[in-house]
Amino acid sequence: MFGNSVPQLNRFKTPAAFGSRLKELSIELPLDERILSAAEGSPLAQPIEIFAKTVGNRWCVLPMEGWDGTEDGKPSAHTVQRWRKFGRSGAKLIYGGEAVAVRHDGRANPHQLLICPENKNGLADLLEALRQAHKESFGSDQDLLVGLQLTHSGRFSKPDPGGKPKPRILYHHPLLDRRVGIDPSDDSTVLQDEEIDQIIASFVKAAGLAAEIGFEFVDIKHCHGYLGHELLSAHTRPGRYGGSLENRTRFLREIIQGIRGEVPGLQIAVRFSAFDTVPFHPGEGGIGTPEDFASCLPYEYGFGVDRDDPLQIDLQEPLALVDMLDRLEIQLINISCGSPYYCPHILRPAYYPPSDGYWPPEDPLADVARQIHTARKIHEHFPRQVHIGSGYSYLQQFLPLVAQAVVRENWISCVGIGREVLSYPELPADTLAGRPLRLKNLCRTFSDCSTGGEKRPDLGLLPPRSLLQKAHRSSKPEAAADLLSAR
Repeated sequence: MFGNSVPQLNRFKTPAAFGSRLKELSIELPLDERILSAAEGSPLAQPIEIFAKTVGNRWCVLPMEGWDGTEDGKPSAHTVQRWRKFGRSGAKLIYGGEAVAVRHDGRANPHQLLICPENKNGLADLLEALRQAHKESFGSDQDLLVGLQLTHSGRFSKPDPGGKPKPRILYHHPLLDRRVGIDPSDDSTVLQDEEIDQIIASFVKAAGLAAEIGFEFVDIKHCHGYLGHELLSAHTRPGRYGGSLENRTRFLREIIQGIRGEVPGLQIAVRFSAFDTVPFHPGEGGIGTPEDFASCLPYEYGFGVDRDDPLQIDLQEPLALVDMLDRLEIQLINISCGSPYYCPHILRPAYYPPSDGYWPPEDPLADVARQIHTARKIHEHFPRQVHIGSGYSYLQQFLPLVAQAVVRENWISCVGIGREVLSYPELPADTLAGRPLRLKNLCRTFSDCSTGGEKRPDLGLLPPRSLLQKAHRSSKPEAAADLLSAR
């Protein structure tokens, strides 16, 4: 029985006590005894070559999905403030910074950023603010690499004011259709091949704009249940974009080829969900419970799952995808998993659930370890690539101790942080400078960044130290605006 009986990590006062908890759970994670500074030879301080550029360290800021843009997709003052935090974080790889929609109909919320000619200046202001903040804090941005994540939300699109779902799907999913109000007999929301061709063109055009603005690479988002990810699981779809793995990766290949043809100087990265699971829902006591999938076997609605038991991981196709990317000379890959819309616990382990979620069905440390070990397996298969790990924020005060250990032991190239950089943007800088952690600033994973501080009465969800409460008490009230889905 887990749920809210999981011990909070702040109960463990030493690395040894935390290590004992890992041993109790039979979880294998490398763990250093103390945080090392750059002067002491921290593995996280090591530079790394990416796109023929020397990137200054192994910390990475992961892309997140903002709720603070304007209705026409421009950055607001709050967005600029957040990007300044990315710049002063000390991380030398800004992997997307933000999930930016390539078309209006692909926005996941009515305030998500949109890349289009009308919004170029606003996005350029974001990039300049980030770089300026980095130079103010560290003197130079010569070893800073900044990209932009491009996305279409597909099944989870809510582009218009009011946030009403307007899904665009690749196939009917027997367990997910009802979650976004899709009638299984209604094919009007299913994208036709010709429409997918148009979305590919939108990605290529968006990449051209990103290059004009000054971003050094773009990420083609293939994770978290959005359009690119759903295409990878389109086993039941007929036509050029479904069925075989070759067809299901056609969308990604054609975007890559299109960008290289139209914007040859722009580098390309891919963030993908390496494994998935079936949708979960609150069961007894609000604890996460998998949907009944017995009628869906063999399970043809996932990527990186066992067809006979979709609660288990099968990396055969994900490894084939990474091999394809290797042959296409894609050298930068961020490894994530699942979707926050139907299985948030596996990709975004948290002590408290999001307002549309459930109490964790297992200790979240197991979910952290699952991501780290999956990324390790992929990294071992393709050592020439640069791989970024995800899912570390739940580790809180022990995050740097695990991060420097996994990099030292070559489990991963770089360690990415998302939620953590919202509440404590200077974490990378403090660790590398040898300054003590500011424990009160750590993200304690109460899920406010994914819910806007909403309350779920049936789960009894009322985080006692929520981000909003903390921002209200702090001397920096602008922190209250840092509400993202982290998707």
